[in-house]
Parts: sequence; C-alpha cells; structure tokens
Amino acid sequence: MKYKRVLLKLSGEALMGSRQYGIDQQRLGEYATEIARASRSGAQVAIVIGGGNIFRGLQGAAEGTNRVQGDYMGMLATVINSIALQAKLQSMGVQTDLLSGVYIDRIAESMSGPKAIAMLEQGHVVIIAGGTGNPFFTTDTAAALRAIEISADVILKGTRVDGIYNADPEKDPDAVKFHTLSFADAYERKLKVMDLTAFSLCWENKMPILVFDMNTSGNLLKVLEGSDIGTLVS
Repeated sequence: MKYKRVLLKLSGEALMGSRQYGIDQQRLGEYATEIARASRSGAQVAIVIGGGNIFRGLQGAAEGTNRVQGDYMGMLATVINSIALQAKLQSMGVQTDLLSGVYIDRIAESMSGPKAIAMLEQGHVVIIAGGTGNPFFTTDTAAALRAIEISADVILKGTRVDGIYNADPEKDPDAVKFHTLSFADAYERKLKVMDLTAFSLCWENKMPILVFDMNTSGNLLKVLEGSDIGTLVS
C-alpha cells in the first residue's frame, strides 16, 4: 500500500450523478462501494465532501443572499451529503464516524485532529463535514486543512476527469495530461488544481495532491496501491 492515510475530497456536484440537483442514490452507492473497498484494504480514509449539489455560498451571494449566511448554508449542505454517505457506508457494514467543523452535536462530534486520528487508527472511515466552520473558505480549503490536521499522506481529489491537463479535456481534444507536477509548475501554469487558498496551504505544508477519476470503478484502490493513475502535485 503506497498511501496508508488519505484525505479523499469529493465534490457535492459529483453526488448528483445524472440528476440536476440533490443526491443520486446510484452514484452515492458507487462511491460508498469504492470507499468500503479502500477501507477494507487497510487504508485509513478520511473524507471531505462539498455541498454544491444542494447550495453554494458564492452562488447564493451572486443571487442576493448575504455571503456569510450563504456560506453557512453551504456548510449545512455538506452535512447533509456527509450524513447520506455515512448512512450508505454503515448499511454496507463499514464503521463510519461523522465529525463537523460546525457545532451540531446531535448529528456529529466536533472536529479535532487527535480525535479523527484515533478513529482512523481504529479502522473507521471518518467523514468531516461543515467545511472549516468559518465563512469565506471553500471545501477545498477545508480538505487541505483537515489533511494537514490528520497528518495524511496525500489529498486524493476525486473528479470526473483522470488528472490535470493543460486545457479542459472535455472541450479540447488536444489537451495534454500531466502525470506529475511541482507546486511551482502548477502555480506558474495557472492550473486550477484547487482554489488558491487551499493550494497555498498544501504547498506551504508539503501536502501532495493527487487528482484522479473517481467515477471509474476500482480507481480509488488502485491509487492507494500506487498505480500510475491521475496527476500528482508535490
């Protein structure tokens, strides 16, 4: 196993599957199956999920919602997604704990690094909801922060494309894929790996980011085992 402890970052939009909004149960089940396999292989898996399938703070602000209130709505959207994933994993017999950056004690324990590490070392999957708990930060930044807090080996950013390209591969058939990149190269090329705050946090703390296709069955386990999948930024 190349990576023993990982922080898996999933977008809320990915949970929509073929739907226009909300949670597609088939996609949720597919992701839970991948995570269950990874956990049963012996990897320690922590997860941060976005909330864009339900509500985005930035989008809300553009439509007239107060930005701070909008961001808190977005944090609660991540809690909804996290509860859904927790329920699906538990139905598969996977021990799963839910922590949150937002105090919400009937649903989740408050996030702390030592608490999350203890749960991971017990073999539990740990889902960390509620973003950073503060407005003006994205779930990318939350993922970077949580990965550093739990001393993860790598952030695995699960997307619908198989890595980082010099152009959008869904629009440009001549787009070229990078297999490895330094943080400096990614920054100079203005590649959108994560938002700038999250990217800077990873760069400063030497936290590698591996971008891969989460929608292909078996990829998560292959990444953990060290297969040449996706793009590694380090």
